[in-house]
Amino acid sequence: MLLAQLPASAAPRGDPVAGREKADSERCLECHGGSGEGQGFSVGTDGKFAKLGGQYPEYIIKQIQDFRSGKRKHEFMKMMATGISDADLADIAAYFATLPPMPAAAKSAQAPQQAAAPLSHAQQLYAQGDPARKLPACTSCHGEGGKGTAGVGPVIGGQGQRYLEQQLHDWRSGSRNNSAGGVMNQFAAPLSDAEIEALARYVSEM
Repeated sequence: MLLAQLPASAAPRGDPVAGREKADSERCLECHGGSGEGQGFSVGTDGKFAKLGGQYPEYIIKQIQDFRSGKRKHEFMKMMATGISDADLADIAAYFATLPPMPAAAKSAQAPQQAAAPLSHAQQLYAQGDPARKLPACTSCHGEGGKGTAGVGPVIGGQGQRYLEQQLHDWRSGSRNNSAGGVMNQFAAPLSDAEIEALARYVSEM
C-alpha cells in the first residue's frame, strides 16, 4: 500500500545512539515523537505525521531523499531534508528502526453491523487483493500484519489511520507518486473513499 522500493544494500548503516541525539537536534522528534510513536497530529484526527518506530531504515532514507529531490512533495519536509547530511540521515534512520514497532490502534469494541462489512472487505483486500480489478494483495509487499518486507515495502501495521487515509488519497490523486513503477498509484486508483477509509482503519489496528 505505501510501497516505495529501495534495495536494503543501498542504505548505509547508521549509529542509532548518535541518531537519537541527531533526531532531537534536527527537530525530527517534534512531529514524529521520541519513541517513534508519533505525537500531535499523528495521533489525532488529522494524522499529519507518520509514526516511525520500527520502520526499515532504507525506507526512511528513501523518503528523505525523495523529499530532498522534490520527487515527494511537502514543503516543510523538503526544508528539513535538505538540511540533513547523508551521514546524519543514516544515523537518524537507524535510531527510528531500533525503536519498538508502531503500537496498534485500539479496536472498536463490538463494532456495529454496518461497520463489520467494510472491515471484512478491507481484510480481504489486504490479504488477497482483488483480481477482478487487478489489485495485488497488500501482503505481497507489506507482509503479514503490516510488518513490511525489507527492501520492498515499509512497515505499515499500527500506522495512524488518518495518516494512512491521506496517503492513499494522495496516491489515488497522483499528488504522491514516488513508489517504484508507480505501483501504489495503480493500486489506489480504483479504490473508493469507503475502501480507503476501511483499509486505513484495518491497517492501523494491526
